[in-house]
Amino acid sequence: MVQQVTNGIKISVISKFEGTSYRDDRLYYAFSYQVTIENQSNDTVQLLERQWKIYDSLNHIEIIEGSGVIGQKPILKPTQKHIYQSHCLLTSPIGAMKGFYTMVNFSTSKTFKVYIPTFQLMVPSISN
Repeated sequence: MVQQVTNGIKISVISKFEGTSYRDDRLYYAFSYQVTIENQSNDTVQLLERQWKIYDSLNHIEIIEGSGVIGQKPILKPTQKHIYQSHCLLTSPIGAMKGFYTMVNFSTSKTFKVYIPTFQLMVPSISN
């Protein structure tokens, strides 16, 4: 697990290799990841947008941007958590992800970035 706190918002990520699949005669490595967003600040915040950078060992970088996470824009009061799961496909057995969420602080109406720490995506047999 990797963790990082930005402006009182703690991000924790756990990733897992899920297997391989073929699409259009090409092999892909499937990974899932679980993100926990915990509001350790004294203010209520809302997640508005996300940006992910997905890297693989073949030097391919994919940037994913969009509104909310998995169709939601969670509002977190102090001490509340939001947990969600998602997945990605890589064209190589090793990669990494990192990114940030754009959030708004309801007390100040200001938006701010919360950084998602870099986490590894690796087929378990590679590390043996």
